[in-house]
Amino acid sequence: MPLTPAFSPGDLSHDEPQPYVWTLNFGPQHPATHTTLRLVLKLEGETVIDAMPDIGYLHSGFEKIGEELDYNQYVTVTDRMNYVSPMANNVAWHLAVEKLMGIEVPPRCQYIRVIISELARISDHLVCNGAVGLDTGAFTHFIYAFNPREQLYDIFEALCGARFTNSYTRVGGLMYDISPKAIEMIREFLDKIPKTFDDMERLLNRNRIFIDRTKGVGVLTKADALDRGCSGPIARASGVTRDLRKDEPYLAYRDFDFDVCCATEGDCLARYMVRMGEMRESVKIVRQAIENLPAGPVNVGPGRRAILPEKGAVFSTIEGLISHFEVVMTNRGFETPCEEVYASVEAPNGELGFYLVGDGSQRAYRARCRPPSFINFALFPHLIRGHTLSDIVAVLGSLNIIAAELDR
Repeated sequence: MPLTPAFSPGDLSHDEPQPYVWTLNFGPQHPATHTTLRLVLKLEGETVIDAMPDIGYLHSGFEKIGEELDYNQYVTVTDRMNYVSPMANNVAWHLAVEKLMGIEVPPRCQYIRVIISELARISDHLVCNGAVGLDTGAFTHFIYAFNPREQLYDIFEALCGARFTNSYTRVGGLMYDISPKAIEMIREFLDKIPKTFDDMERLLNRNRIFIDRTKGVGVLTKADALDRGCSGPIARASGVTRDLRKDEPYLAYRDFDFDVCCATEGDCLARYMVRMGEMRESVKIVRQAIENLPAGPVNVGPGRRAILPEKGAVFSTIEGLISHFEVVMTNRGFETPCEEVYASVEAPNGELGFYLVGDGSQRAYRARCRPPSFINFALFPHLIRGHTLSDIVAVLGSLNIIAAELDR
């Protein structure tokens, strides 16, 4: 690692030795970064005096791909953005497309989308809080957090046949309706997961090492949270009470009773506590949705040709086959206005929004994304200055950066 003096070598007028500034590469291959993140650190001893995030290590060009694939095909790309909670990305993309096309999905579809969004939130927060515990020395806590994620993968597989990259939503609806088996698995998960939360909190909330490594570390004030445009648990841990599910309700969130979890300290510990509270609120939302699931279809009516017909109709009727051909192979399926829209959801890490410009075809003329990790990662230099090298893993873990969302 290069060693550069903090003053000119020819300056001999100082009576005392001057400090040296170290340049240290942290990542992109480092066990505490969890993904391909690189930080160029300036250190004075073990104190961080500056940090420069480098986001160029995972590039797929997902915004330009959105201008090449049609509105249904692109859902597979959203899975690869925040791959820890892909279901939430699927919902966000198709809400934006449906806003552009003026489509309102049936009540049953809205409830199912709420269910998968909140299950994705639980999955994402389990990864984040489990990894924060691992980074600060609590390996058992990490195991407790990751075990229920396998149950969530089983639920997603029962919903759509895929465990990880789900691609579950479609324009105007869903790939499949929720099955009785999936409902039973969700109910079983909701009954068991509160005990997991209790175990995680007992392991960590009064752990002296964890508290010393997170309390007062990486403090983000409410004013800075507002000025720097952050959202989600990071902003709410600093006293910003904004939650799109309450402030700009979408889908069926108006029908559910839940609280917005907030704190005022704005440190790593507060961000951990907010995520723990949000998981319990997500359990409340999913339980209400699953017990009050409306009857009816999950896709809009056949009058909108943008909707893919049922597979049974495609295989057994000429009308279904023709409709499928027109939607997939021709431009007659989608009739999008030449307008622009922006739609956003309260994703696990904050506001996830898509800006779309339609040109009448089945593809977006322009597709742009506001991924929360891109905004949140910009906070890191501000949060880490003045802290020690060992604090980097705690601060970085509390931000829960997903590198695929950093793609520009």
